[in-house]
Amino acid sequence: MTREDETIFALRTTANREDQVMDFVTSNAIKKKIEVYSVVRPHGMRGYIFIEAATKTDAEQAAFNIPYARGILAHPVKYSEIEHMLEQVKHEMNIQKNDIVEIISGPFKRENAKVTRIDKTKEEVVVELLEAAVPIPLTVKMDAVKVVRRETDTAPSKEEESGEEAL
Repeated sequence: MTREDETIFALRTTANREDQVMDFVTSNAIKKKIEVYSVVRPHGMRGYIFIEAATKTDAEQAAFNIPYARGILAHPVKYSEIEHMLEQVKHEMNIQKNDIVEIISGPFKRENAKVTRIDKTKEEVVVELLEAAVPIPLTVKMDAVKVVRRETDTAPSKEEESGEEAL
C-alpha cells in the first residue's frame, strides 16, 4: 500500500446531508489550518463523503463537532476502491425523436413512452406515455430512459405514396 492510498478517509454522514457536511468540513479545515487536501461527495453515494488529509487525526479534527457527521471509518480507503465513483465518464446518448423508450426511474418506472423532443444541453427528453389515454408531455432526464425501439426510416413518405414529387 503506497502512502497516497493511506490519505483518503470515509466520513459517515446523515443521508441527504452530504453537501452541508462538506461545507462544514471545508470551513473547519480552513479555520483550524488542518492539512485537508480535498473533500469529495461522489455522485450517487448517499451517507458518505471522502476526505483526503495528511493523517487520520487531521481528518478527524476537520470532522469534529460537525452536525450530521457520524464519524470517520476505522480504515483508510484506497483510491482504486472509489476511483469509479469519482471519474464520471460522459456517455453519448443515442436517443432520437420518435424513439420508443422505457422509463427506468421515477414514478413512471417501467412505462413505455415516445420521445417528442430532446434537449442535449440540459440532458433532458420530453416523452409522451404510450399507454396513457391522453398524451401528456413529461420531461425526464436522459439517464432515466433507455431506448427500446427505434423508428426506422424504411417507411415510405407520404409524397412517395401519392406519386407526387416535391419541388
